[in-house]
Amino acid sequence: MDQEQLHALRFPGESADYRRARNDLLSAEMELRRQIEAVAAMRRALPPGVAVATDYAFDEWDAAAGAPRTVRLSELFEDGKDTLFLYSFMMAPCERACTSCTSIADWLDGELRHITQRIAFVFCSKAPIEEFSAHGQARGWRDARLVSSHGNTYNRDYHTESPDGRQHPIATVFTRRDGTIRHFWTSELAYAPCDPGQHPRHVDSMWPLWTILDRTPEGRDPDWGPRLEY
Repeated sequence: MDQEQLHALRFPGESADYRRARNDLLSAEMELRRQIEAVAAMRRALPPGVAVATDYAFDEWDAAAGAPRTVRLSELFEDGKDTLFLYSFMMAPCERACTSCTSIADWLDGELRHITQRIAFVFCSKAPIEEFSAHGQARGWRDARLVSSHGNTYNRDYHTESPDGRQHPIATVFTRRDGTIRHFWTSELAYAPCDPGQHPRHVDSMWPLWTILDRTPEGRDPDWGPRLEY
Protein backbone atom coordinates (compact mmCIF):
# COMPACT_ATOMS: atom_id res chain seq x y z
CA MET A 1 0.00 0.00 0.00
CA ASP A 2 1.24 3.48 -0.90
CA GLN A 3 2.27 5.21 2.31
CA GLU A 4 0.64 8.44 1.20
CA GLN A 5 -2.68 6.59 0.92
CA LEU A 6 -2.74 4.88 4.33
CA HIS A 7 -5.24 7.51 5.42
CA ALA A 8 -5.93 11.17 4.79
CA LEU A 9 -5.67 12.41 8.38
CA ARG A 10 -2.89 14.85 9.23
CA PHE A 11 -2.15 16.26 12.67
CA PRO A 12 -1.58 19.96 13.35
CA GLY A 13 1.87 21.11 12.23
CA GLU A 14 3.29 17.69 11.48
CA SER A 15 6.32 17.63 9.19
CA ALA A 16 6.87 15.45 6.16
CA ASP A 17 9.63 13.60 8.02
CA TYR A 18 7.28 12.86 10.90
CA ARG A 19 4.58 11.63 8.53
CA ARG A 20 6.99 9.30 6.72
CA ALA A 21 8.22 7.83 10.02
CA ARG A 22 4.67 7.58 11.33
CA ASN A 23 3.53 5.81 8.17
CA ASP A 24 6.37 3.30 8.50
CA LEU A 25 5.24 2.63 12.07
CA LEU A 26 1.58 2.55 11.08
CA SER A 27 2.31 -0.08 8.43
CA ALA A 28 4.07 -2.17 11.07
CA GLU A 29 1.14 -1.70 13.46
CA MET A 30 -1.25 -2.87 10.76
CA GLU A 31 0.86 -5.97 10.18
CA LEU A 32 0.97 -6.60 13.92
CA ARG A 33 -2.83 -6.36 14.02
CA ARG A 34 -3.07 -9.01 11.30
CA GLN A 35 -0.70 -11.25 13.28
CA ILE A 36 -2.67 -10.75 16.51
CA GLU A 37 -5.87 -11.74 14.71
CA ALA A 38 -4.18 -14.77 13.14
CA VAL A 39 -2.78 -15.96 16.49
CA ALA A 40 -6.18 -15.48 18.17
CA ALA A 41 -7.75 -17.64 15.45
CA MET A 42 -5.11 -20.34 16.02
CA ARG A 43 -5.81 -20.23 19.76
CA ARG A 44 -9.57 -20.58 19.23
CA ALA A 45 -8.93 -23.55 16.94
CA LEU A 46 -6.92 -25.52 19.51
CA PRO A 47 -8.06 -29.13 20.02
CA PRO A 48 -10.32 -29.73 23.04
CA GLY A 49 -7.37 -30.46 25.33
CA VAL A 50 -6.73 -33.09 27.97
CA ALA A 51 -9.43 -33.86 30.52
CA VAL A 52 -8.53 -32.63 34.00
CA ALA A 53 -7.96 -35.67 36.18
CA THR A 54 -8.54 -34.00 39.56
CA ASP A 55 -11.53 -31.96 40.68
CA TYR A 56 -9.29 -29.80 42.87
CA ALA A 57 -10.62 -28.60 46.20
CA PHE A 58 -9.90 -24.90 46.74
CA ASP A 59 -10.64 -22.67 49.72
CA GLU A 60 -12.86 -19.63 49.31
CA TRP A 61 -13.72 -17.09 51.98
CA ASP A 62 -17.39 -17.19 52.99
CA ALA A 63 -18.08 -13.65 54.17
CA ALA A 64 -21.50 -14.55 55.58
CA ALA A 65 -20.10 -17.35 57.72
CA GLY A 66 -16.84 -15.55 58.47
CA ALA A 67 -14.91 -18.71 57.65
CA PRO A 68 -13.43 -20.57 54.67
CA ARG A 69 -15.48 -22.96 52.61
CA THR A 70 -14.40 -25.63 50.14
CA VAL A 71 -15.14 -25.12 46.45
CA ARG A 72 -14.20 -27.60 43.74
CA LEU A 73 -12.73 -26.74 40.35
CA SER A 74 -15.98 -27.90 38.78
CA GLU A 75 -17.86 -25.40 40.94
CA LEU A 76 -15.80 -22.45 39.69
CA PHE A 77 -17.72 -22.65 36.43
CA GLU A 78 -21.05 -20.85 36.50
CA ASP A 79 -24.45 -21.62 35.03
CA GLY A 80 -24.35 -20.94 31.31
CA LYS A 81 -20.60 -20.24 31.40
CA ASP A 82 -18.53 -23.21 30.27
CA THR A 83 -15.20 -21.38 30.09
CA LEU A 84 -13.11 -20.61 33.17
CA PHE A 85 -10.18 -18.20 33.14
CA LEU A 86 -7.94 -18.89 36.15
CA TYR A 87 -5.13 -16.48 36.94
CA SER A 88 -2.42 -17.86 39.24
CA PHE A 89 -1.56 -14.97 41.55
CA MET A 90 1.93 -14.89 43.08
CA MET A 91 1.39 -14.96 46.82
CA ALA A 92 2.88 -17.67 49.00
CA PRO A 93 1.93 -18.35 52.63
CA CYS A 94 3.08 -15.60 55.00
CA GLU A 95 4.67 -13.69 52.12
CA ARG A 96 3.96 -10.29 50.61
CA ALA A 97 1.69 -10.31 47.58
CA CYS A 98 3.34 -9.84 44.19
CA THR A 99 3.14 -6.18 43.17
CA SER A 100 2.78 -7.02 39.47
CA CYS A 101 -0.03 -9.52 40.06
CA THR A 102 -1.67 -6.93 42.31
CA SER A 103 -1.44 -4.35 39.52
CA ILE A 104 -3.14 -6.79 37.14
CA ALA A 105 -5.89 -7.55 39.64
CA ASP A 106 -6.38 -3.84 40.46
CA TRP A 107 -7.50 -3.10 36.91
CA LEU A 108 -9.22 -6.43 36.27
CA ASP A 109 -11.45 -5.96 39.29
CA GLY A 110 -13.04 -3.02 37.52
CA GLU A 111 -13.55 -5.03 34.32
CA LEU A 112 -14.81 -8.27 35.82
CA ARG A 113 -18.45 -7.21 35.80
CA HIS A 114 -18.07 -7.09 32.00
CA ILE A 115 -15.82 -10.13 31.56
CA THR A 116 -18.07 -12.37 33.63
CA GLN A 117 -20.99 -11.70 31.33
CA ARG A 118 -19.26 -14.18 29.03
CA ILE A 119 -16.97 -16.42 31.12
CA ALA A 120 -16.11 -17.35 34.71
CA PHE A 121 -12.96 -15.73 36.11
CA VAL A 122 -11.02 -16.61 39.28
CA PHE A 123 -7.78 -15.51 40.95
CA CYS A 124 -5.94 -18.32 42.71
CA SER A 125 -2.99 -18.06 45.11
CA LYS A 126 -1.04 -20.52 47.24
CA ALA A 127 -1.47 -18.30 50.31
CA PRO A 128 -4.16 -19.37 52.78
CA ILE A 129 -7.49 -17.86 51.83
CA GLU A 130 -7.51 -15.69 54.97
CA GLU A 131 -4.32 -13.95 53.75
CA PHE A 132 -5.42 -13.71 50.13
CA SER A 133 -8.87 -12.40 51.05
CA ALA A 134 -7.35 -9.82 53.41
CA HIS A 135 -5.11 -8.58 50.60
CA GLY A 136 -8.10 -8.22 48.29
CA GLN A 137 -10.02 -6.29 50.92
CA ALA A 138 -7.06 -3.98 51.52
CA ARG A 139 -6.91 -3.25 47.78
CA GLY A 140 -10.62 -2.55 47.62
CA TRP A 141 -11.42 -5.31 45.14
CA ARG A 142 -15.18 -5.68 44.78
CA ASP A 143 -15.79 -8.27 42.06
CA ALA A 144 -12.65 -10.43 42.07
CA ARG A 145 -13.36 -14.03 43.05
CA LEU A 146 -10.44 -15.30 45.12
CA VAL A 147 -9.57 -18.90 45.93
CA SER A 148 -6.61 -20.58 47.59
CA SER A 149 -4.78 -23.68 46.39
CA HIS A 150 -3.03 -23.98 49.75
CA GLY A 151 -4.36 -27.49 50.35
CA ASN A 152 -4.05 -29.05 46.88
CA THR A 153 -1.50 -29.75 44.15
CA TYR A 154 -2.95 -27.47 41.47
CA ASN A 155 0.04 -25.09 41.43
CA ARG A 156 2.56 -27.88 40.99
CA ASP A 157 0.44 -29.77 38.46
CA TYR A 158 -0.10 -26.70 36.25
CA HIS A 159 3.43 -25.30 36.59
CA THR A 160 2.66 -22.19 38.60
CA GLU A 161 5.05 -23.33 41.34
CA SER A 162 8.70 -24.39 41.23
CA PRO A 163 9.94 -27.43 43.20
CA ASP A 164 11.41 -25.01 45.74
CA GLY A 165 7.99 -23.44 46.33
CA ARG A 166 8.49 -20.25 44.29
CA GLN A 167 5.26 -19.02 42.73
CA HIS A 168 4.80 -17.99 39.09
CA PRO A 169 2.12 -15.84 37.43
CA ILE A 170 0.32 -17.95 34.85
CA ALA A 171 -3.00 -17.54 33.06
CA THR A 172 -4.90 -20.75 32.33
CA VAL A 173 -8.19 -21.42 30.56
CA PHE A 174 -10.33 -24.46 31.25
CA THR A 175 -13.46 -25.53 29.37
CA ARG A 176 -16.43 -27.63 30.36
CA ARG A 177 -18.10 -29.58 27.58
CA ASP A 178 -20.67 -32.33 28.16
CA GLY A 179 -19.70 -32.41 31.80
CA THR A 180 -15.97 -32.90 31.13
CA ILE A 181 -13.48 -30.24 32.25
CA ARG A 182 -10.48 -29.86 29.96
CA HIS A 183 -7.31 -27.80 29.98
CA PHE A 184 -7.63 -25.50 26.96
CA TRP A 185 -4.74 -23.00 27.10
CA THR A 186 -1.98 -21.66 29.35
CA SER A 187 0.30 -18.64 28.92
CA GLU A 188 3.35 -20.78 28.15
CA LEU A 189 5.46 -17.88 26.87
CA ALA A 190 6.88 -17.76 30.39
CA TYR A 191 8.66 -21.05 29.64
CA ALA A 192 9.45 -20.53 25.95
CA PRO A 193 12.79 -19.23 24.60
CA CYS A 194 13.06 -15.45 24.77
CA ASP A 195 15.14 -13.15 22.60
CA PRO A 196 18.00 -11.39 24.44
CA GLY A 197 16.84 -8.32 26.31
CA GLN A 198 13.16 -9.16 25.96
CA HIS A 199 10.62 -9.85 28.67
CA PRO A 200 8.58 -13.06 28.24
CA ARG A 201 5.41 -10.90 28.03
CA HIS A 202 3.33 -13.95 28.84
CA VAL A 203 0.61 -11.98 30.63
CA ASP A 204 1.05 -8.64 28.83
CA SER A 205 -2.24 -9.13 26.99
CA MET A 206 -4.15 -8.79 30.28
CA TRP A 207 -1.99 -6.02 31.80
CA PRO A 208 -2.64 -2.51 30.43
CA LEU A 209 0.19 -0.96 32.44
CA TRP A 210 2.78 -1.99 29.85
CA THR A 211 0.38 -1.58 26.95
CA ILE A 212 0.06 2.10 27.83
CA LEU A 213 3.75 2.70 28.55
CA ASP A 214 4.80 0.93 25.33
CA ARG A 215 3.07 3.75 23.45
CA THR A 216 5.12 6.50 25.04
CA PRO A 217 8.62 7.74 24.12
CA GLU A 218 9.90 6.54 27.51
CA GLY A 219 8.56 3.03 26.97
CA ARG A 220 8.68 0.42 29.71
CA ASP A 221 11.61 0.58 32.10
CA PRO A 222 12.94 -2.90 32.96
CA ASP A 223 14.16 -1.53 36.29
CA TRP A 224 10.75 -0.09 37.27
CA GLY A 225 7.65 -1.90 38.42
CA PRO A 226 4.40 -1.18 40.21
CA ARG A 227 4.29 -0.86 43.99
CA LEU A 228 1.62 -1.65 46.53
CA GLU A 229 1.89 1.90 47.87
CA TYR A 230 3.23 5.19 46.50
